[in-house]
Amino acid sequence: MAMTLRLTDEETKQLQDAAEREHLSMQEVARRAIREYVSRRTQTRDAALARIVSEDAELLDRLAQ
Repeated sequence: MAMTLRLTDEETKQLQDAAEREHLSMQEVARRAIREYVSRRTQTRDAALARIVSEDAELLDRLAQ
C-alpha cells in the first residue's frame, strides 16, 4: 500500500543521515523504524498484561466465579 509521509525538515535530515550511515534507502530506514516501534509496543503491552495477571491472579479468580 502506498502512502505519503510528511516530515519536518529536521526529520527529513535525520532520516537522510540515518539512511546514509546504514547504506539503506530512506524508505527502508522508515519501514524498519515502524516495525521496531510496533514490536516494542507489543512487547510492552504483553509485559503489562502478564504483570497484571500475575499480581492480580487472586482477584481475577474471584471475578471469574
